[in-house]
Parts: sequence; C-alpha cells; structure tokens
Amino acid sequence: MSAALQGAKRIVVKVGSSLVTNEGRGVDADAIGNWCRQLAALAADGRELVMVSSGAIAEGMKRLGWASRPKEVHELQAAAAVGQMGLAQMYESKLREHGMGSAQVLLTHADLADRERYLNARSTLVTLLQHRVLPVINENDTVVNDEIKFGDNDTLGALVANLIEADALIILTDQRGLYSADPRRDPNARFIDEAVAGTPELEQMAGGAGSSLGRGGMITKILAAKRAAGSGANTVIAWGREPDVLLRLAAGEAIGTALLASTQKLAARKQWMADHLQLRGSVTIDAGAAAKLQGEGKSLLPIGVLEVQGEFHRGDVIAVLDAAGREVARGLTNYSSAEARLIARKPSSEFERVLGYAAEPELIHRDNLVIS
Repeated sequence: MSAALQGAKRIVVKVGSSLVTNEGRGVDADAIGNWCRQLAALAADGRELVMVSSGAIAEGMKRLGWASRPKEVHELQAAAAVGQMGLAQMYESKLREHGMGSAQVLLTHADLADRERYLNARSTLVTLLQHRVLPVINENDTVVNDEIKFGDNDTLGALVANLIEADALIILTDQRGLYSADPRRDPNARFIDEAVAGTPELEQMAGGAGSSLGRGGMITKILAAKRAAGSGANTVIAWGREPDVLLRLAAGEAIGTALLASTQKLAARKQWMADHLQLRGSVTIDAGAAAKLQGEGKSLLPIGVLEVQGEFHRGDVIAVLDAAGREVARGLTNYSSAEARLIARKPSSEFERVLGYAAEPELIHRDNLVIS
C-alpha cells in the first residue's frame, strides 16, 4: 500500500457530501479548510491534485431553507445551482489562504462519453494542473437527471482519474474503509486493509450491485475503484476526518482500504487505446516524424503528415502509418480529417491563417499517443 500512493504524482481526491456539509448542515468550512491545507502541502511537494467534491445540493438546501431533501428532479437541480455558489466560494477562499488558485469544473457523464468533449475536458484539466491551479470538480447537477437521483460522485471520481491518467484515486468517506460484512450487524466482520480492485468478492462484501447500499454507499466506491483500475490507478477508501489523512496517505502510511490496480498505467493505456476504441482513419507521416515518435517519444505535429485517410472527428482514435504503410502508433486526434488535410505539411504558425482560429500545435499529443 505504501508503494501504491507514495510514488503517486497525479492524484484525484473525492469527498462525499456528508463530510463536506457535516451531515447536511451546510458547507463545513473547517473540514474543507483542513483538506485544502493538505492539498496545498502536497502541491508544494510536486504532486498534481484534482478534487471531486459533493455537497452542492446539501448546501443549496440549507440556503433555501429546506429541511428535507426534495424528490422532484427540478428542485434538486435548483438546490444544486444555489449550492454550487457556496461550495466553489469556500474552496476558492480556503485554497487561496495557502497560496493556491482554484477552478470550478462542472462535468456530466455525457461529457466523458463523447470523444470530443472528453478530449476538451482532458485538455482543460491538464492545462490547469500545468499552471498549478487545483480543479474542483462536481457533477453538473443543474442539467443532469438520472445521475442526480443517486448522488454518485464516486463514479465521477473514477472517470476523472481515467480522464487525466491519475496514479491514484483517494475516496474520503464517513467510514473507515471496507469490511467483509456490515460491522454494525456482524461482530465477526473483518476490516479489509488491501485487495485487488475488481475482485468479485469485494462487491459481495459491499452488499452487491443490486442492494440499497448502491445509492452512494460502499458499493459505488468498490465499482469506482474497479473503473479506476482499468486505467492503472490505485484507489484508497478512507475516513475523511482522519487527522492529516491526505498527507499520511501520500507519505505511504496504511490508512483505510487500498484497492490496487492489477495493470500498470502504461499497459492499461495501451490496452484501452489498442483494443477498446475503433479506428476512424489514419495519417501517413514522413521518416523524420516517425523517428521523433518512435525514438524520442515526441508528439505528432501536422508538419510531418504526408497524407490523411478516412473521415474522422476531433477525439477519434486514428492510426499513424509510416511511408511504407506500417502502423507505428495510434492516438486521439486533436483535429478532424478535414482540418488535418488543411494543416498537413504546415507549421503551427500557419494554423490560424488556414483554419481561422488557433488551436493545439499537435495533431496528436504524446499523452494521447501509443507507439506500436
């Protein structure tokens, strides 16, 4: 477990609404301030952090004077819209106390299912991290419908971990971690210190996918860990009010339940890119570009493209071929086939003249490129 988090450079932290709002009583300034202090210390140590925070609806209910959670979706959406203001303001002020900038990012599951929106979201988050700004992410509850009924930000945390290729996902909750059974009902329940994410027995321990616990309970955390493991990220489920929990986890201390990925991050990325996404087209590149890709691990620039084959859109997976027609790489394209044909053989300084706007200098960024 120490190796799982001690070497993690890019970490996604997810906190549940019960922690953020002190069991629904409104945004807990002390708790958020405590996490922000730890996040700032980790950032100063060279870590890259993203916070996925619940709590908008609970804060909105408090501001609207509602004593009980409404059942109508439009009322939940209204509460989220009101509560987001307080939630974002609290993170902004607490992070700024420690010299850190923050950004509010609202996402839906649809944003991460659509290839172009996926790539846009990834580019935004990576840019924020490069500028040492901490993104605070929440589900866009003002526009979603089904997801808002379940409050499942655990899944969103895993999706974000996959999106930015995080090394680790930390899920802070109001429980110590995972037990073999409900400790309130079974005195023989044992605490699970460490397990392999995705093991079927874990879902059984958490109550099974069809149980009532599935509504934001431990089962969603188990399934989130399984999803995060798909891109090689390890997950830790821990009590959010444990003193200095983030600092101690990052230092390698065994706190909570560690659910480890069975696949290394690079191998998982290659498998995802190679097998799970359909190729939409290809580009043929010159010998110089091929050498930079294979020998130096560089991004693919349009100036090295000789020909564009097929019809594809931004965010699609395309093959990269050498002059002999052999596949040397594949990756997510930043440009459509029509745009790629316009900028092929041209330096980035000419993109604005040719396309009418300035965009990424790479046709495929090296982070989205897998060498064959």
